[in-house]
Amino acid sequence: MNMLRKIFLLTVCLLLSGLIWAAPSSSGASPLIVGGNFSNSLDSRQSMIFDEQARNQEIAALEQRLKNKDFTGTIQRINDLVSKNYVDKRFYLLLAIAYDGLDRSRDVIYSAGQAIAVAPQDPRAYVLRAQAYLKEGDYERCRLDIDKALSLNPDSQMAQDVKKELEAKTKSGNPRPTTPMEKERPTPMWLILYLLVVFSAIGVFVYLRYEDYFHQGRKTAYSRKEVDVKEQYEFIRQIGEGGMGKVYEAYDKVLKRKVAIKRVRPELVRSGYVREQFLAEARMVALLRHPCIVEIYTVIESESSLYLVFEYVDGQTLETRLDIDGTIPFSEAKKIFDYVCRGLHYAHSQDIIHCDLKPGNIMIKEDGSAKVMDFGVAKKSVEGQTGARTVAGTPAYMAPEQQKGFMRKQSDVYSLALCLYEALVGQVPWSVKGFDIASKKIYPPSKLVTSVPPEVDGLLEDALKEDPNERIQSIEEFWKRLERIEPLVEEELERTQTHY
Repeated sequence: MNMLRKIFLLTVCLLLSGLIWAAPSSSGASPLIVGGNFSNSLDSRQSMIFDEQARNQEIAALEQRLKNKDFTGTIQRINDLVSKNYVDKRFYLLLAIAYDGLDRSRDVIYSAGQAIAVAPQDPRAYVLRAQAYLKEGDYERCRLDIDKALSLNPDSQMAQDVKKELEAKTKSGNPRPTTPMEKERPTPMWLILYLLVVFSAIGVFVYLRYEDYFHQGRKTAYSRKEVDVKEQYEFIRQIGEGGMGKVYEAYDKVLKRKVAIKRVRPELVRSGYVREQFLAEARMVALLRHPCIVEIYTVIESESSLYLVFEYVDGQTLETRLDIDGTIPFSEAKKIFDYVCRGLHYAHSQDIIHCDLKPGNIMIKEDGSAKVMDFGVAKKSVEGQTGARTVAGTPAYMAPEQQKGFMRKQSDVYSLALCLYEALVGQVPWSVKGFDIASKKIYPPSKLVTSVPPEVDGLLEDALKEDPNERIQSIEEFWKRLERIEPLVEEELERTQTHY
């Protein structure tokens, strides 16, 4: 035991001395800035003039500019149109193409991400962003985007070419491009020797401390036998499908209860590293216990499959409800989002970010209460300005910083506000006529639905700020403001008349 203490003290001393000798430099991720002169004003008369025929003419003219390789002129023309409040959701894709022609990869990534947010079923934006990621050397994100593009359009020759180039680079073992700073500063030999000594000391300590464990000869994660999930669960029907996989209603033959089982797409867990990361996060979320959160019962894995077993909830998702009714009255929406806020507030108190909040992940029970579900891509919150790194989520409901690969608790606030807007209006702000694409200023929901109280406009505007530091900072603050807003008298009269 004394020997172990000496080794431990030696290790601590070596680590402390290393911190003094080597002070590594760090650099934060710089924000992406897209060029253009934008106006914050909203001229309704100009919006009325820019009808569908005028928009189509402008799009045709812009496409002709791109054919003529007038990329700079295309960007300037779009910025000029936007400054006059002439907007069209196709501008994002055209901007991405123009920036690609100018070889401005980071601007391509941003513009293509915006195009995906307004048109998630268009494969061209995914291909453009995949190309940009490939140029940046970010092969993992490139692979995710190109797989998505091919799932939307398997015949896309451009997507197939990008995939071939990606496979050629990854198979040949090409490293991520190094910066000039990295080339100018080779690792000192003394640092290599120092690290060898430190890790050797740590290795000796760990071996002596857990010697019995090493002699057990345990099997690796992939040497376990194949698990047949159907031995315990009887699959009844498919009840949903998302970006992560398919969801089934099933019956637990051992515990005699209904469950919901999500079979994760095999390509998401094909990599051993990604699989272990996914399992670690799933086990973390399985610790959440709250009446407003759909509980994860267990995780079942084998060499070729991965299943998440959830609590089964009778009811319908908010997405299904909106497909049927179009919108939800404010008083009812307020009750639903009371439960949603409670569940998210608890998760945040455990430093867990949902990352994929959307109407399809809000389950409304028959008694009117609600539960938040599908924490399957959630992340552990970390300290600092950048937050947890992730590329998961649904593009139309992602916060701006999430589209760039960073997650914070304020990102869930942004997604929550989008869900409330859609519940009251029937569509996300980006697809509403009158949305200011230049300043990202939403069109007030009370102007679209007269039964929505005007106070909701300010709440949603503050929760949908581009800068997460200027946004409503917590779920609790969001709910306190929503709770103080009372339904309009007109809505109460309408409900009373409907009842009688």
